[in-house]
This record gives sequence, structure tokens and C-alpha cells, in this order.
Amino acid sequence: MPPPNKLQKNIFSCLCMIDPVLYVYVILPVLIFCARIVDVSFGTLRIIFISRGLKFLAPVVGFFEISIWLFAIGAVFSFDSPPTVFIAYALGFACGNYVGILIEEKMAMGISLIRIITQYSAGDLIDELKSSGFRTTVIEAMGQRGQVNLIFTVVKRKDIPVALLKIKKFNPNAFYTIEDVKSAGGDELTPYSKKRMSRIRFMRKKK
Repeated sequence: MPPPNKLQKNIFSCLCMIDPVLYVYVILPVLIFCARIVDVSFGTLRIIFISRGLKFLAPVVGFFEISIWLFAIGAVFSFDSPPTVFIAYALGFACGNYVGILIEEKMAMGISLIRIITQYSAGDLIDELKSSGFRTTVIEAMGQRGQVNLIFTVVKRKDIPVALLKIKKFNPNAFYTIEDVKSAGGDELTPYSKKRMSRIRFMRKKK
């Protein structure tokens, strides 16, 4: 076995200087808590990626998830663990779920279908959605209180707030639902921001 290098000697010296009680009751629980947050966050993202059909990204996230989990579970069972270690393990699991959902919301990957039902004239809303680059399909249907317009629009998840603002602006009483779409065929969806910039450039050239 080769002799330890300088870095290994320094790490060993630092560990020897740590009070064992401090390490077992404070440092170790904090490490396990942080490791659980990271690995459960990865696990939450992996499940979401699988549900969205991201078959190449999900295994990569799963690799890091299980690697960090092995470290955490190994640290729990390699010592005569006090209750603080198990509490930290459980708290890290709970917080990891929350953090994973927040990360996924910030990433806003994938596309969604917005289904809108309006009893009043929806011409302005339909024109605004189409001019903004949102793919829109309109169907006349019969609702509980009479004839309605059933509007389907497919948008990128990051553009959902923009679409909802337009719905509330032109038809504030419209009923709508949002659901995730695993996959969609056809041309790539054009982001709202790019469509808007293209329209602005066109208007400037026209002037």
C-alpha cells in the first residue's frame, strides 16, 4: 500500500483535531442532512424527467442520486449513530422533495396544454394567442349554460404565465385547465419572447 500523500496527511490531521462528540452530534448530522437534500432533489428530478420521456437525462441524474445516497446511508450505519443522525436523515429527505420541486419549476422543461372554455366572444383572445406564437385550435361546443368556445393551445412551460395573463386580460371569467404533454409532433414551438421580438422588428421595418 503506497504511503499517504501530503493532502491525505492534512485531512487526517484535521479529523484528529475534531472533538468526537462534536463530529457525531453536529458535523455528521449536518453532512447527512445536506447529502439527503441533494440526492432526494436528484430523485425528484429523475422521476419528472422519466414522466416527460427524457430517457437520456434521467439515467445521468439517477447515477448521481444513488451515489450520494450510498454515502448518506453508509454514514448512518457506519457509526453507533445517535438519534440526531436519524432525524437529520429524515429531515433531509423531506426538504429534498421540496427543493427538487422548486428546481424543476425554475427549469420549466417540457410543454403543456392549456384548455380554455369561454362563453363570451373569444375572438380577441384567439387573435392575441395566435399573434404571440401560441399554437391555438378553437372548437365550438355546447356547455351547461349554452354555446361555448373550446380553445386548445400548446405552449412551453416557461411561457405559461404569459398565456395566462392574456387569458385574464381578454376573458377574465374564462375557465381553463393546464396539463403536461409528454411529447408532441410537428414543428418546434416558437418561444413567446422570440415571436414578440420578430413582430417588433417587422413593425419597425414597416414604419
